[in-house]
Amino acid sequence: MDMIKITLPDGTVKDYKKGVTVLDVTKDISEGLARVAMGAVVNGNTKGLQEEIKEDSDFRVVKFEDKEGKQIFWHTSSHIMAHAVQNLFPDAKFAIGPSIENGFYYDIDTEHRFTPDDLEKIEKEMKRIAKEDHVLKRSVMSRDEALKYFEEKGEVYKVDLIEKFPEDEEISFYELGDFVDLCAGPHLYNTKKVKAIKLLSIAGAYWRGDEKNKMLQRIYGTTYEKNKDLEEYLNRLEEAKKRDHRKLGRELNLFSMQEEGPGFPFFHPKGMVIRNELENFWKNEHAKRGYEEIKTPIILNEGLWHESGHWDHYKENMYFTHIDDEDFAIKPMNCPGSILVYRSEPHSYRDLPLRWGELGLVHRHELSGALHGLMRVRSFTQDDAHLYTLPSQIKKELIDIIELADHMYEVFGFKYHIELSTRPENSMGTDEQWEIATNGLREALEEKKIDYIVNEGDGAFYGPKIDFQLEDAIGRTWQCGTIQLDFQMPERFDINYIDKDNEKKRPVMIHRTIFGSIERFMGILIEHYAGKFPVWLAPVQATILPISDKFNDYAYEVRDKMKQEGIRVEIDDRAEKIGYKIREAQMKKIPYMLIVGEKEVSENKVSVRDRNDGDIGQVDVKEFIARMIDEIKNKAK
Repeated sequence: MDMIKITLPDGTVKDYKKGVTVLDVTKDISEGLARVAMGAVVNGNTKGLQEEIKEDSDFRVVKFEDKEGKQIFWHTSSHIMAHAVQNLFPDAKFAIGPSIENGFYYDIDTEHRFTPDDLEKIEKEMKRIAKEDHVLKRSVMSRDEALKYFEEKGEVYKVDLIEKFPEDEEISFYELGDFVDLCAGPHLYNTKKVKAIKLLSIAGAYWRGDEKNKMLQRIYGTTYEKNKDLEEYLNRLEEAKKRDHRKLGRELNLFSMQEEGPGFPFFHPKGMVIRNELENFWKNEHAKRGYEEIKTPIILNEGLWHESGHWDHYKENMYFTHIDDEDFAIKPMNCPGSILVYRSEPHSYRDLPLRWGELGLVHRHELSGALHGLMRVRSFTQDDAHLYTLPSQIKKELIDIIELADHMYEVFGFKYHIELSTRPENSMGTDEQWEIATNGLREALEEKKIDYIVNEGDGAFYGPKIDFQLEDAIGRTWQCGTIQLDFQMPERFDINYIDKDNEKKRPVMIHRTIFGSIERFMGILIEHYAGKFPVWLAPVQATILPISDKFNDYAYEVRDKMKQEGIRVEIDDRAEKIGYKIREAQMKKIPYMLIVGEKEVSENKVSVRDRNDGDIGQVDVKEFIARMIDEIKNKAK
């Protein structure tokens, strides 16, 4: 009898028959654990409870609170939804239905146009199906059998998927009641865990994301084990709607998106204030740490992008133009330009490390359906830096970058976690180079005693990377900063330095950003602060509100004193009631409202109203200006 060894997270090793199911192993560990388990991670692969294990394996059970557990739960929920749609709309044809970050979707082809009322009906049917406690049964077919099966059912999208599979591939299916779907899994053992269900929206989606293909209907939804958790999530969604940066961007007159430039944001004067403050903060913090700034062209010869490898790995995302009978590309990344600067003069080991920052405008072609305010655009400014180092300098430079990122994120009040992404399939370079690079990133994180998550195969094509995932005020995460260790570009561009032994050596290149992009970071900040920017970032830091026009002269005197100290201040001298002016200032989310009337004029004071705390009393003008200067200087939150 063939036996296999299962290694648990605590190092315990257990023997089982080959082909034992994930459920049986979990039950053997603990019946209580089996009741809450969604599945397990087996040798790095997520598996459902019904799946078999046929080799020696590392084994970790996952619950709903685990990322992998949510993926299993929501993937199964997409099948329950498809089953419900099949019951209610028998002509429907099904494309794909994956789990996503906060739920799932399914792309469906039907002549019927789904409405919000339909979503309620589908939800009700999903609840009925889930209660029936269907066991999800896994089976396999050959490619030819699978093609025949779906051709007979008229499922053209499943046929299209199968036709792209290798001819000798065995294809898995999952059966849920009388709904059978082409699927690699993993899934819940049965449907009874899915108790709280909400379908959220309907959208259009081209088959395979190609505008030349048919537009399908995409239904988004989410599910939970408990109604309480679903309610909490829906409340967070409502809060996110209030904080939507597109809505606040319009209301606060920060930026706009115009039909004449889809995906290319227009920044208004108040938005430029925030943008300039961010860039100045970035420049000052980098100058303190020995960075120098460079600027490279937006358009560069096409040959450069062949040399860098972007042509082979990225050309579908690039824009091109023709100048003087030659082909050029609009840069999607700044690194090749930085390398040309490095290559323009010889370097000695004594010059390294070189730390060159660049606020570089890049352009990337995004599908129109993917565009989303400032979060997904076609032109954006990367807060790039490229470091050229000796191998012996790598760890210190990586640690310094992590400390810089930590400081800058702390200023905005962000918590974060770190993810390490390893070699992808379409990578350049040797196994040895990738191992050295990946270990370099690991060692820096471990020296800083930072916990991190590993994303296997999610690195850049030229090197592994560390990503900073920021958590905002309502618990959402945003990928912003990144650090990438690169042995490939120096080799492709044949850059070098003269070492102390008078030999040519390759520098190691570190690519990194802190904000990620100025545009997207601004969008994140708008939502993080709900438009209530801290004083140092606020486009208007204070507004002076005279009670009547006879106090206007004093208001202008106060304004001029504040402006002389660099404070961004406005006056609302309209012939309106003071209550109306205060409400207007509150709507504009201005940090301070300074009300002036007869008493304030006679005592050279202002009555200060804080946008959050309301009336905080009368303050001497000089004292209040000093307080604001201190708040701005210290970037108080």
